Amino acid sequence: MINCKSQSELAKMKRSGQIVRQVLDAVKALVAPGVSTMDLENAAEEKIREFGAKPAFKGYCDYPCVLCTSVNNEIIHGIPSEKRVLKEGDIVSIDCGVVLDGYYGDSAITVPVGKAIAPELQKLLDVTETSLKRAIAEVRLGKTVGDVGAAVQEYVEANGFSVVREFVGHGIGTRLHEDPQVPNFGTRGHGTRLREGMVIAIEPMVNIGKPGARVLDDKWTAVTEDGSYSAHFEHTVAVTRNGPLVLTE
Repeated sequence: MINCKSQSELAKMKRSGQIVRQVLDAVKALVAPGVSTMDLENAAEEKIREFGAKPAFKGYCDYPCVLCTSVNNEIIHGIPSEKRVLKEGDIVSIDCGVVLDGYYGDSAITVPVGKAIAPELQKLLDVTETSLKRAIAEVRLGKTVGDVGAAVQEYVEANGFSVVREFVGHGIGTRLHEDPQVPNFGTRGHGTRLREGMVIAIEPMVNIGKPGARVLDDKWTAVTEDGSYSAHFEHTVAVTRNGPLVLTE
């Protein structure tokens, strides 16, 4: 069942989304060589508590942390660790969710580590973020989930990269994951039609190499099958009569 939100509910989701954005901004500023992913985790948890919100991920299906920190060939759901120390030239995807007054916000960024990364990695980040922007532009009344996914797939593949199939975006509201699923691939005009008040988390996951993924023995961390690097960007977006409303910026 798809739950369309009222204006008052969207206002609550906007407050959650703004907290997520501020947490991500604070954590991004800490990313540097020599910093561990647990350092990022601790800073995020402190910031979430300061805002009076609750972490959305910690305890969700027994996930142990407030952030997902996925480095290099890790696609999503990387678990923060004191042992995972960032190095010059790495990339790290940081995914954060919070719940405030019963409503969720969810967003992700991928950040370069250090002063410079390889040109191909910078292109990966740029293409993935731009594909998200193109997908958001499709969030309009009468469009479909297929239009959203196609916008990501078309742009990513035109730039020589691939879209992960095993993991997708999702509806969001009073639960972290609601209907509908929002793949980062699809056929225009197909799938669930977008209606006013729908809120979806759009999250392109893009690999330099092939699209295949596998989950490690920790049961969470998803990595590329071929070892290629991967990027992940995400926004929570509402469908309104005036077009897309990004709740996490």
